[in-house]
Amino acid sequence: MAEKDANSVTSSLRKANLDKRLLELFPVNRQSVDHFSKYFTDAGLKELSDFLRIQQSLGTRKELQKELQERLSQECPIKEVVLYVKEEMKRNDLPETAVIGLLWTCIMNAVEWNKKEELVAEQALKHLKQYAPLLAVFSSQGQSELILLQKVQEYCYDNIHFMKAFQKIVVLFYKADVLSEEAILKWYKEAHVAKGKSVFLDQMKKFVEWLQNAEEESESEGEEN
Repeated sequence: MAEKDANSVTSSLRKANLDKRLLELFPVNRQSVDHFSKYFTDAGLKELSDFLRIQQSLGTRKELQKELQERLSQECPIKEVVLYVKEEMKRNDLPETAVIGLLWTCIMNAVEWNKKEELVAEQALKHLKQYAPLLAVFSSQGQSELILLQKVQEYCYDNIHFMKAFQKIVVLFYKADVLSEEAILKWYKEAHVAKGKSVFLDQMKKFVEWLQNAEEESESEGEEN
């Protein structure tokens, strides 16, 4: 199926409100994603199979975000939240990279933020320090760390009171073992997003220089030993 044809089919499905009811095309005992995928892939319609998987994934993430938000607003113990997220990841075959952004969004939505720029940084650091252990569990991969860094960057840009807090948040996450030196340096050199790029790179310049110097000292000590 050509890409244009695939797009027209998925567009037609949305117009007919069938995009979220695709599994209903099959008998009840065969309404599974695996059966749907095999059927349409075998028929040469892999695009339709991929479309369903994307729809299922979006639905799963929305439900996960809703439940996470509820648990965070109730101030559930972090250990319980970790257990819940891990179970959902396993049940829905969700990678860590799909979860870290949701966690950041939910954590930031759990608070009524101060409108004064000089006070919001302190409030944010206190709040994020509390949830750093939760973020650390789900940022064990380099790609997850970069996604988190990009989410923090976008958030600080979109919420103007946070513009000056970006560097402080990154340093907090570094000290709390949420972000590694490698991830921060990669973000700085090539993996940042466009939003507020010049402002945030400038904020991070001294800390990045400190990281690079510490890395060089560590390497020279290793050579001496």
